[in-house]
Amino acid sequence: MSNTPATPRADNVPLGVATIVGTVLALSLGDALIKSLGGAGGMGLWQLFAVRSALAFPILLIGALVFLKTSDLAPKAMRWIVLRSLLLTAMWIAYYFALPLLPLAVAAAAYYTLPLFIVTFAALFGGETVGRSQWAGVCLGFIGILLVLRPGGDAFVWAALLPIFSAILYALAMILTRTKCRDEHPATLALGLNATFIVVGGAGLLVGLLVPFEAAGFLSPEWAKMQPADWRTSAILASLILVASVGTAVAYQAAPASTVGTFDFAYVGFALIWGAVFFAERPDNLALAGIALIVLAGVLAVKRSE
Repeated sequence: MSNTPATPRADNVPLGVATIVGTVLALSLGDALIKSLGGAGGMGLWQLFAVRSALAFPILLIGALVFLKTSDLAPKAMRWIVLRSLLLTAMWIAYYFALPLLPLAVAAAAYYTLPLFIVTFAALFGGETVGRSQWAGVCLGFIGILLVLRPGGDAFVWAALLPIFSAILYALAMILTRTKCRDEHPATLALGLNATFIVVGGAGLLVGLLVPFEAAGFLSPEWAKMQPADWRTSAILASLILVASVGTAVAYQAAPASTVGTFDFAYVGFALIWGAVFFAERPDNLALAGIALIVLAGVLAVKRSE
């Protein structure tokens, strides 16, 4: 390969949008399952990280080696892959900590201040032109989120700040995907992310073993004995994280971060559905109005100004 910079790939907005919608569908289902684990006193977060990605990593690696050339998988900028993986791992830690403490819809709504950060960071750091329709879409989407979150109500406890913090981390990771990791193969990014999950989860368990301390529920660093049902759930979560880790990379490489980030809003709608299915959380009329605004926001935001 020469040192001449490669010609940037053309954007594929339909691919990016379709991929991110499918990805957030998988993510929201996985998060609903994780919330159920965290609220039931089962395995802790660190064990979940380690087991889930330990199941996913070899499948992803074998699939990549079978279908791809080794040269395609070779990292082009390892430091950016590592930084991206650490940002996403920290993002999931913050969000998963919040899940047992908040209704799923409230956590999702707080997290989906995300497009505000995506669009802002895309303009500031990604060199993207963000049109008026996109800004209007983001503003409408934010209003929709407020209708779901209801600032000043019971949902606005300290734990609601954790999903907002995770949104900032996710936005930074996706801008990094777009600007520094765009030429990396999605499988390489997914392998890096799952390897980081294994390392961080293993480190958490090791710290709990070497420095015993009291931590209940999801924060527990202790290894919980896994029953067959736990292994089945972990296998499902591994499958979903495979979809999410590859899909996120594909989406943000294929289309502008500000456009893809707006369609990330679909997570809120899926979270409301899973909340009703798994936890009997029924959205009221204001929440439904908020979801309608979020859908409208996506339609507006995809109309990019030249």
